[in-house]
Amino acid sequence: MVIDWRANSNRDGAWLVTDTRINPPFSAAERAMLESWLEFHRGTLAFKCDGLSAEQLRRRAVQPSTLSLLGLIRHMAEVERSWFQRTIAGRDAPPLYYTEADRDGDFDNVDDADPNEALATWRRECDIAREVLAGIPSLDDFAARQRVGDSVSVRWIVVHMIEDYARHNGHADLLRQSIDGATGD
Repeated sequence: MVIDWRANSNRDGAWLVTDTRINPPFSAAERAMLESWLEFHRGTLAFKCDGLSAEQLRRRAVQPSTLSLLGLIRHMAEVERSWFQRTIAGRDAPPLYYTEADRDGDFDNVDDADPNEALATWRRECDIAREVLAGIPSLDDFAARQRVGDSVSVRWIVVHMIEDYARHNGHADLLRQSIDGATGD
């Protein structure tokens, strides 16, 4: 299942995202259920950025934190890339926004970052992740690469991705509320 949300900039440079999230079904086969929850959380992060300007997307939570909505988008692009391309598919996919010397570059280096580039990159990484996952016959299959010396199942990765998005969407809720008072899922 692919959620078709599109972003465009309005004349003020704010992101405009159509909320077309589909609530996960109450009953479904395991894979369909997990994939629908992952898609819902991807859509939720996009929705939290809806209608905000580049300046608002760059706004930090509280000092000394470097957390911002733009940083979350960049971070999740890195996370999608790492788990699906590097770990599951075994591809050489170098980091996009961080380096060994700057491990938090995805979060920290947003002052001059282009939100449209970050959103396009995140979407591309989500699309690639969907393609990788579609090519895996079973959630019981193991990823091509080990993590910390252990084999990891595709199921574990999908569940972890849902958890990671859910945690960061909680951050996004607080960030968005501090920017303009918007609340909700």
